Amino acid sequence: MEVSEPDMTYNSNTYADNLQWNIDEVFEIIKGKVFKRNATPRLKHQRISWRISSKLANFLEGKSCEGFYAPFDVRLPVNSKKNEDIYTVVQPDICVVCDKSKLDEAGCIGAPDLIIEILSKGNNKKELKYKYEVYEESGVKEYWIIHPDEETLLVYTLVNNKYQASKLFTSGDVITTTILPDFELDLEKVFAELER
Repeated sequence: MEVSEPDMTYNSNTYADNLQWNIDEVFEIIKGKVFKRNATPRLKHQRISWRISSKLANFLEGKSCEGFYAPFDVRLPVNSKKNEDIYTVVQPDICVVCDKSKLDEAGCIGAPDLIIEILSKGNNKKELKYKYEVYEESGVKEYWIIHPDEETLLVYTLVNNKYQASKLFTSGDVITTTILPDFELDLEKVFAELER
């Protein structure tokens, strides 16, 4: 198994290969290239993830959409859903799936409706370039990127198969989404006392 910087052309590593690896570490495969997941996330990352996950869990209770957090395999097939034909498998920090037919025992096969990624040291290029590309190509309707140190959130919304960026949201802004009508995320609460 080769772990490297991808050139974003499809390589030989597939989800079927991933299932054969006898390794305790978590990996992501983006267009056939393998990325080792970063070490345990920092405290700020975990606090943000917990706050958003808790808010989503409460909101989604009794609704048709369902939320998940890493580790959770999201397989993004291009032509076939067979494990040996899937060259992109990611572990979003948080995702929301509204089409239950995409869920199986292995996780999600197909694009979640909403993906939230929280930047960590060493993964910015992966999140901002490589995952952006596969999420857009796969049809993820909304992709949120959170920068814990800068306390900002950027929303990419899929319009005519291309992402359109929102303004940069900061503490004090309230985030809404067309994916989950009536859901509101107060960034003041998300970013409060991250250093305490």
